Amino acid sequence: MRNAIWVAAAALILPFSVSAQELPPLRTAIDGTFAPHAFPNMSGGYQGFNIDLGNEIAARLKRKITIDAAQFSGLIPALQAGTYDFLIAPTTVTKERSESMLFTEGYLNTDYQFLIKKGAPKITKLEDLKGKTISVNKGAIYDSWARDLEPKIGWKVESFGTQPDAVQAVLAGRADANVAGNTVIAWAVKNNPQLELSLLYSTGLVWAAPLRKDSGELRKTIDSAIECLKADGVIAKLHEKWFGVAPEPGSPAVIIYPGYGVPDMPGYDPTPHTPSCG
Repeated sequence: MRNAIWVAAAALILPFSVSAQELPPLRTAIDGTFAPHAFPNMSGGYQGFNIDLGNEIAARLKRKITIDAAQFSGLIPALQAGTYDFLIAPTTVTKERSESMLFTEGYLNTDYQFLIKKGAPKITKLEDLKGKTISVNKGAIYDSWARDLEPKIGWKVESFGTQPDAVQAVLAGRADANVAGNTVIAWAVKNNPQLELSLLYSTGLVWAAPLRKDSGELRKTIDSAIECLKADGVIAKLHEKWFGVAPEPGSPAVIIYPGYGVPDMPGYDPTPHTPSCG
């Protein structure tokens, strides 16, 4: 009986005696074809803004991290199934998504931008694309956004498994334009002289890291780590490294928001806190 009591007591004490370094690695994932946020490097593995961001978050939490690469369309289902603790993939925060997931605070603006083949007619408004074919990355927010507007604008939407495939569709003449996040579109155009930037569509939305609804405590720790990375200027440096420009003053890359999550979205927790950034 005495041994049983000792074992029970030890079981209660053990969780409090295990250091952060001994916690299991954080499990996360990203679309590995979404340059400059994540893409293969020459030595194997992946590189990009969000790869660096994931590693920086883990370092702040003094935990190891495993980052898988897969098509974006499968990432949220895998998160909900428990395969991952959170997603480091750029994920646009919407009301619909916030109903079924928790989000950290935003770390980047996510405006939509179109690319077209060089020399093609300019796009000055969405209505210019009536009767045209728009390529999108399957499962991304741009996919559902473009499809929601399909009856109104009169364009045709074609979904592709990866963002490079969606870009290739424009190059091959299978699509008239591709829409994605402005940073991704700028990267594609920078690396392909046959393409050019076109219409920028401002959304007022942000990218943040999603978690399951039952991960409130983990959301707090990751949110606080992101706040520290903003306070220390790390996210601003990553912005310059991967996008070539400093973030705008007042943008989510530098602003620390009150509470946990994205204000005015479902799942936002307004509890005041001061992150420990030592």
